[in-house]
Amino acid sequence: MYSPIYQQALGPDFHRLQPELQEYFALVPGSGQYGVGEGTFDVVGCRQDWLRPLLRLTGGEEAFFPEYGENVPFRIENHAHQDPFGRSSLTARREIRFPERKRIFQDTTSLTRRSGTPQLVDYVGRYRRLVTDLNLSVTPEGRLRGVSEASRLFLGPLRIPLPAALDAKAYAEQWWDAAHGRNGKHHIQVKVIQPQVGLVLVYAGSFDYRLRPYTGGSSAQSFLPRYAQPDRWENRV
Repeated sequence: MYSPIYQQALGPDFHRLQPELQEYFALVPGSGQYGVGEGTFDVVGCRQDWLRPLLRLTGGEEAFFPEYGENVPFRIENHAHQDPFGRSSLTARREIRFPERKRIFQDTTSLTRRSGTPQLVDYVGRYRRLVTDLNLSVTPEGRLRGVSEASRLFLGPLRIPLPAALDAKAYAEQWWDAAHGRNGKHHIQVKVIQPQVGLVLVYAGSFDYRLRPYTGGSSAQSFLPRYAQPDRWENRV
């Protein structure tokens, strides 16, 4: 029986998270359910006009995008599953509904072990070419904080670690606000910062979240809907 990957990575600190966050991160492979969040990003995208043409070139990767907007509706789906290499994983698929077009942003977070210690590794984009280690912590208020560390690119047989001067780090924080709306809401804030460029990507907003059963009731540990699968899997770390 699997334990939630965030619980394994955080250890006893998992129980310091707000109860609503513990529920959010409690999905496990084979549960027969997936999570759906719907809400609004107060801000989302790239604020720097000069950088947008470069991001437009990578839009097909479904990792970065050139648009920027405010009060943009979005939807996220979380799918817990065993990846093709036997690792307990969580795949997230986000639909960001800009007025001019819909953008997809997807990633798979997998649990690995290094020297016996659980470690989360995040594979970003439809081809899972960009990979980062996730460094997690819990704030005194019970919020979850995450920082991406030590990014590398997998281009065919090549494994290319990004030097600190070029690497962009993602800083994320997620929490529950019981005072927001009638029944409370989940909140997320993410900033991607590159040392030479500055702020590359930002998204921050709130959403409602619920669990849904899979159509057909599949409870196979490796089940992941076809539309949520990447075009390529990667097992290297």
